[in-house]
Amino acid sequence: MTSTLRSCLLASTMLVASIAAPAFAQQQSVPESETQAEPASEIVVTGSRISRPDLELASPVNVISQQEIQFRQPGTADDLLRNLPAIRPSIGAGVNNGSDGSSTLNLRGIGEQRTLVLLDGRRLVPYGLDGLTDTNNIPVALLQQVEVLTGGASSTYGADAVAGVVNFITRRDFSGIDASASYRVSERGDSQRFKADLVVGGNFADGRGNVVLSVGYTKADPLLHLDRSVSAVPISSTTGSFAGSSTAQVTIFGAPSNAALGLPASSFGAVVNPTTGLLQSATANDTYNTNIGTYFQTPLDRINVYSAGRYEITDGVEFYGSAMFTRNKIATQLASSGTFNNTYQLGLNNPYLPSGIRSQLCTASKISAADCATAAAVQGGPGTPGYREIAVVAQRRFTEFGPRGNLFESQMFQVQGGFRGDITTGLKYDVSAQYGETTQNQTRQRWGSFSKVQQALRAYRDASGTIRCADTTNGCVPLNLFGPNGSITSAQAAFVNLDAIINRKVRQTVVTGSLSGDLFASPLAASKIAFAAGAEYRKISAASQPDGPSQVQGEVLGTGARTPPDVGDYSVKEVFGELIAPLIENQPFIYKLTAEAGIRYSDYTTTGGSTTWKAGGTWEPIQGFKFRGTYQVAVRSPNIQELFQSPVQGLGNLTVDPCAGASVAANLAALCVATGAPAGTIGSIPQPSSGQINNTTAGNRDLDVEKAKTLTLGGVFAPSFLKGFSATVDYFRIKVSNAITQPAQADILNGCYSATLNPSFSNNAFCALIGRNPLTGTLNGAGETPGVILSYSNLGLIKTAGIDLGVNQRVLLDDVGIHDSGAITIGFNGTWLDYYRFQANPNSINRDCTGRYSPGGCTNPRAKTRWNGRLTYDRPGFDVSLLWTHISGVKLEDSVANILPAFRSIKAYDYFDLSFGVRPTKNLSFNLTVNNLLDKDPPLVGSGVGGTSYNSGNTFPTIYDPIGRSYTLGARLTF
Repeated sequence: MTSTLRSCLLASTMLVASIAAPAFAQQQSVPESETQAEPASEIVVTGSRISRPDLELASPVNVISQQEIQFRQPGTADDLLRNLPAIRPSIGAGVNNGSDGSSTLNLRGIGEQRTLVLLDGRRLVPYGLDGLTDTNNIPVALLQQVEVLTGGASSTYGADAVAGVVNFITRRDFSGIDASASYRVSERGDSQRFKADLVVGGNFADGRGNVVLSVGYTKADPLLHLDRSVSAVPISSTTGSFAGSSTAQVTIFGAPSNAALGLPASSFGAVVNPTTGLLQSATANDTYNTNIGTYFQTPLDRINVYSAGRYEITDGVEFYGSAMFTRNKIATQLASSGTFNNTYQLGLNNPYLPSGIRSQLCTASKISAADCATAAAVQGGPGTPGYREIAVVAQRRFTEFGPRGNLFESQMFQVQGGFRGDITTGLKYDVSAQYGETTQNQTRQRWGSFSKVQQALRAYRDASGTIRCADTTNGCVPLNLFGPNGSITSAQAAFVNLDAIINRKVRQTVVTGSLSGDLFASPLAASKIAFAAGAEYRKISAASQPDGPSQVQGEVLGTGARTPPDVGDYSVKEVFGELIAPLIENQPFIYKLTAEAGIRYSDYTTTGGSTTWKAGGTWEPIQGFKFRGTYQVAVRSPNIQELFQSPVQGLGNLTVDPCAGASVAANLAALCVATGAPAGTIGSIPQPSSGQINNTTAGNRDLDVEKAKTLTLGGVFAPSFLKGFSATVDYFRIKVSNAITQPAQADILNGCYSATLNPSFSNNAFCALIGRNPLTGTLNGAGETPGVILSYSNLGLIKTAGIDLGVNQRVLLDDVGIHDSGAITIGFNGTWLDYYRFQANPNSINRDCTGRYSPGGCTNPRAKTRWNGRLTYDRPGFDVSLLWTHISGVKLEDSVANILPAFRSIKAYDYFDLSFGVRPTKNLSFNLTVNNLLDKDPPLVGSGVGGTSYNSGNTFPTIYDPIGRSYTLGARLTF
């Protein structure tokens, strides 16, 4: 058992034992009527530190009720919130390449780092160096509701709440037992998910204390791309045909070049002709299906334990605390590893090298036939007289290994304790401290070792006819890189294989103290002015420690580059204040007029001092008609990743390389050479392998704060003459200047190579951010190929604006003369996006991504209109509900060329989910949820549009459902 797990269990046990020992001793005396949730003693108001039950803020808050949670039967918090109109889906379970197993939230689509996730109004320890919260850790079974505040809340919670807050609120003062289980399966019999939860709670000390414990388990099985027609093979977004990888089941030579081998420049490289034993032009049919083994639903195995309690020690002094532990095991999967675009030294005496190909390679390398024959007969390796080797890019897929795996095993625990109470009437205090820790072990399984491949390629046949490695250390086994699929033996695979490990740890400490209460009343109002003031200290440290092989440039095959260690920390001291002032009440045309203001001063060890503030108010001319507005200025400090990340390579989508192909204009060719392509490769540079190129990113310790301005204006309408009716409408506008951003890949490539943006074809600043393979001239390959360099800077600008609309109408059928027949509820929640503009730096395109998507600019689709409508009929013991989700059509960014017309737009999508609920007894209920009722397939756009981490299986599975019609059956038992 790890020390982290021991610490977590010890903390949880101490907390529960200290509070619960008297609870179970007195549980027998609790009347049956008290075995239900009671009003919590703690008042949680999302967006404010003021604890007052009648508090209504000027910021919009969208509430997801417990009934909605039961209708949807989510496996995770991400499942619950993914189609909320105000949230832009982030990487989740449907993505393989780039996913680290986490699920995050992105309000308004301005970046997950600008959305703060809370549990009962408190921060959760981040899971990575980027400071984000993994919503997989949320105890869904214990949720009372979820509140989404979209007006910004930085002055209340800290500057990372620029876009708003998602506050998961748990059931408190729970007394009884709540056991539930659910099982989901698609209509095709796959995509299974099982979930079971147990919640136990009890009061003690005559109601002065309460303890609750929640234990949950979730298991999700994989869904392969091969199991859906849209994703069975990768499809080129340019041609609509099969877009396999040139790292194939049978070796394809990328170097020597096509020209040197006497092959057409348009070839995918050179492949062995099984009849003649010679190299010939490779075609698309020789490439590899990279969708073999990849997932639409990532396997998940999770255990979640959460406990919370309170005890009123004396009048005015209450102790409260909580402890949580989550163990997540998530296994992503990619196509089999291989040699990829790496350059290897191949001895001409390699026994597995067919003689005809040896002759072709010698000719291409200008080695005479006599010298070639002499070198082929050498019995030894480097240093042996007559030994010769040549540099080759021999691309062979290690299908014998099986798919590459990324196993993420993470543990998160957090403990919190504090005291709260009344100092005097109308004056409250709350002091607390919390400590949290996240550890993640990532194991790259079956990826392979570059150095071992190189060692195994330097092989020869000795005098006895035995094939040996020239260097026999580490039990070297010669590698047959030139045979058909299956020719790599288990012994060869075992030697070449490498399982690499990366360990990450994040620690967070938070200490908070606040006072809140009432001051005095305005002469024109009965309600008193309320205030809150306090101080907070936070410290976050994070480290990533890869093993030795991972730190060597290109050693782990398929990663493109080294994974360096990262470490960083910062702390912040803050003071804050908040005021809500009822100015006028019960006057003509002013039923209520309230002003509110807040301010927070933050002193970061990394960026120094900064101030965040807000001002707003509400005006209710008559009861039931309220207008509201807030204006906020927030200053966000960079996180650890943005500051301290070492240079590291990833992948970006690119279908057409401007420097590739047989015909390259002279002025463009000069730029290709200037950005790293050898002059001899011009005219024979192949298109990107698998439609992907290298991206290099790095932190920037000189980053400063970014400044955001947020405006919301709207109204709430619930007139008394329309019983059961309410409506909200809110306009939002956000501007983030000096934004911490990375340039878009497309901006850099177009800024350098495009005749429109660089008409003189000068070697400009964009070209300086491009580095090509020094052997092949491509933008992908081993670690010596940086590709497109995407570094963080404070040069970005983000602007967005739109309108949120919410409408609810509940009709009791008794009120319309249909007696004892229940009620009908209609709900609508939608967002209309006016604009979303993003400019990575002043030299980049100031693009409006509203209703757009693209490979490297706008990335995944950003619909102009998204809404949910729900129609529910319920009566005692039964309910049925239909959810309608609408996503408006989107188009490819106009500046993106060479994309097939069929893939340049996605029509509007409508999904329907149906839920049934039956309660045969007071304590027993069953729910059936049918998702994607009409079994709608996701759109097909090919593999070349949208960011690498969003386009998966030729579509966008974070937005459009790839599973198809599925059924979730749940049962719940309460006592």
